[in-house]
Amino acid sequence: MSDARNLTHPRDDIMRTMDRIYRYRMTTTSGGNLSIRDSAGDIWISPARVDKGNLTRKDIVCVRADGTVDGLHPPSSEFPFHKAIYEARPDILSIVHAHPVALVAFSICRQTPNSRLFHQAYSVCGKLGFAPYACPGTKELGTNIADTFAQGCDGVILENHGVVVGGDSLPQAFKRFEAFEFAGKTLIQANQIGEVQYLDDTQLELAMHRSVEFDSFQPGVATGTEQELRRQLCEFVRRGCRQRLLISTEGSFSARLDANSFLITPTQRDRELLRAGDIVLVSGDDREAGKLASRAARAHQAIYDKHPSVQAIVFAHPVNATAFSVTEIPLDVRTIPESYVFLRDVQRAPYGVQYQNDGAIADWVSEKTPAALLQNDGVVVTGTTVLDAFDRLEVLESTAEAVINAKAIGEVSAMPQSVINELCAAFDLK
Repeated sequence: MSDARNLTHPRDDIMRTMDRIYRYRMTTTSGGNLSIRDSAGDIWISPARVDKGNLTRKDIVCVRADGTVDGLHPPSSEFPFHKAIYEARPDILSIVHAHPVALVAFSICRQTPNSRLFHQAYSVCGKLGFAPYACPGTKELGTNIADTFAQGCDGVILENHGVVVGGDSLPQAFKRFEAFEFAGKTLIQANQIGEVQYLDDTQLELAMHRSVEFDSFQPGVATGTEQELRRQLCEFVRRGCRQRLLISTEGSFSARLDANSFLITPTQRDRELLRAGDIVLVSGDDREAGKLASRAARAHQAIYDKHPSVQAIVFAHPVNATAFSVTEIPLDVRTIPESYVFLRDVQRAPYGVQYQNDGAIADWVSEKTPAALLQNDGVVVTGTTVLDAFDRLEVLESTAEAVINAKAIGEVSAMPQSVINELCAAFDLK
């Protein structure tokens, strides 16, 4: 549940969230609307006919519980369906509506994405539904959508329109919307390369009930090295979110501090909003007091313990590489010299290996194979620095996207072994 003491004003919450959705290219200048219902029953909503890429807090409109309107602009023309959803679902306090390309594709095919692609999408998205078409702005559309939400749905595809997602706060609604859109994009890409593999109940349970046990300790004064690594982790996690290599609810990034300690992103925190003080120090079996380390912390620790040359690790869900992870199609990176030199041969780790506390995940990466696909759970990438790990993550995703695109053109031609041998000699790849 959300913090009962949310101190962010609805104007700022809506403005900042819309800016993020627009930057992520999940809506257009004219499309989409956000709303929040406050404790007084007033509904704060984005305005009609105002540039979504240049929204200010003064543009946000308040529709009072008595029906009066306070604002510089009229409320969104879709206000009727926002009001209808709130009336049908008292537990919903915030709504996101937009037209992200992937989910529009599902809407015009009259389908709903299957979120069993990977555990985080399934757990974050909640129950998904489909609402029949009605003209935008009409009472009929409001009825269709509200009726679907009344069935317990948390996200709804609108026939030939877009998507609506609800939550108990705007941050929660945004996270559901982002995970929903990510599942849709991944499915579209995966269907271009092979048969999609979905998770069964047992596999979902394995992921959702894994635990990471650490005792807590109070660390001493941070060294300059620690301060710099905290800064780098925040910077590259933020960049990863903005480049859609990470999503706000999933992914972990760490950096080795010394032989027994590393810094890692926390669990259950929005990745793009992390600050240096949010990063968690893990030392042996202890974690920094007052913070919860990523649930992948033991997997990171196992890799550091087995591979002294590894100085940074990222677990992530970039769409195209994740598309390979949810199929059984191998990702051959022998496409261009950069891809092979940076990644070598990318392996596929079996489902759930990273959730075990036996250290087996460390067997799937090494200095010679710095990246691996994780079946139905994205990728793991290692590096000699935070920058190196991030760079390899970018190269991995770019390579996966190029291979998928190439399949729409013709047969993919991998570089022959003679070229690989030449690259190994030229770049001293052992």
